[in-house]
Amino acid sequence: MYESLAPIWQCVIGALFCFLCTTTGASLVFFFRKHNEDKMSSILALAGGIMIASSFFSLLSPAIETCEQNDLPIYLFVAIGFLVGGLFIVLSNKILDKFFNLEKFSKHKTFKKSVIFVGSITFHNIPEGMAVGVAFGSLTLGADVTTIGAAFMLAFGIGIQNIPEGAAVALPLKAQGISTRKSFFIGMLSGIVEPIFALLAFLLCVYVSSILPFLLSFAAGAMVAVACCELIPESVKNGKNKATILLTIGFFVMALLDTTL
Repeated sequence: MYESLAPIWQCVIGALFCFLCTTTGASLVFFFRKHNEDKMSSILALAGGIMIASSFFSLLSPAIETCEQNDLPIYLFVAIGFLVGGLFIVLSNKILDKFFNLEKFSKHKTFKKSVIFVGSITFHNIPEGMAVGVAFGSLTLGADVTTIGAAFMLAFGIGIQNIPEGAAVALPLKAQGISTRKSFFIGMLSGIVEPIFALLAFLLCVYVSSILPFLLSFAAGAMVAVACCELIPESVKNGKNKATILLTIGFFVMALLDTTL
């Protein structure tokens, strides 16, 4: 039934799944007062492997194939797109750090760190939403570079890593004295940008198809940067070896699903 839907509705369902996963993570604030660091680290390690694998198999590889099919310079659309996507995440972190000057607000340092993290997660959800949009958008162009299975698995992988992200937003806010309902609401809203930017990226792919390789590569670069900046550092806090094994398993599972579906 899902395969018979128009690509735009497949995109909407995939993006809403990601948003639902963020909401699910945020809802943990009703059941727990704080993180279970060990479990969260394990989930983030798996999510890191999933995102890195998705970045290549569902985004970079189709971008390269699209360039080859249309005689487009790979270095221009793929390499530069990947670089710009990674720099987008780095620069967004810098902007957030500068905007919320922790030294200036030293009396509320912990709260400001929570605000920065919320803003960071929200920024990171933008390219993740775009990744879902361009993956499904490429299905409308007639180029056999992305399958429905690969696009869905990309959305699935992003959704899975959104669960700990939603919890990571809501639980610290609750610990700072914000009400449970408000903490949940803020955690949920941190993921609302994903379906919005997924739809925008989908429409951009359809109406400006020539930039599809760049958009795919941009999303890949951003996702790898998110994994390196946020997921991997958090995942190694409770053991580098454990995190490495789980990240490898996450990569293996996503690579297996992407190449067999």
